[in-house]
Amino acid sequence: MLLALPAAGRFGWPLQGAARLLLNALRAIPELVWAALTVLAAGLGPNAGTLALALHTAGVLGRLFAEALENAPPEPAAAIRLQGGSQVAAFCFGTLPNLWPQLLAYSLYRWEKSLFQEAQASTVIMGMLLLVLFVDLLSDVLRQRYVRA
Repeated sequence: MLLALPAAGRFGWPLQGAARLLLNALRAIPELVWAALTVLAAGLGPNAGTLALALHTAGVLGRLFAEALENAPPEPAAAIRLQGGSQVAAFCFGTLPNLWPQLLAYSLYRWEKSLFQEAQASTVIMGMLLLVLFVDLLSDVLRQRYVRA
């Protein structure tokens, strides 16, 4: 939600462009690529996987939440503002209650989507393993040919 608010244009166009660029970058990289990158940063273990899922999911949910915010009816928040309510109160009591069902549905869908991807994960892991083995073999052949020659 922290990235969705500026991406929806709630804080002006400069932040909107920057937030959308960040969200697009986060969601453009698949979870398994994020996992490979976060293993380098966080080491092997559950932290790397959690961070990889969080980064990609933040991009996807941020964009979906931003679109929901853009399509939310402005009248309830405007009525609260006309009665003297603050911008935060108008958002919390005028906009957010209309969005909860949609935000919850998006969140549950993303959680469900990240489950049961063992086949895809094993395919990528096998591909990366074969690539590493090929590069290692090629490196060994080239070293033997040029170092000993």
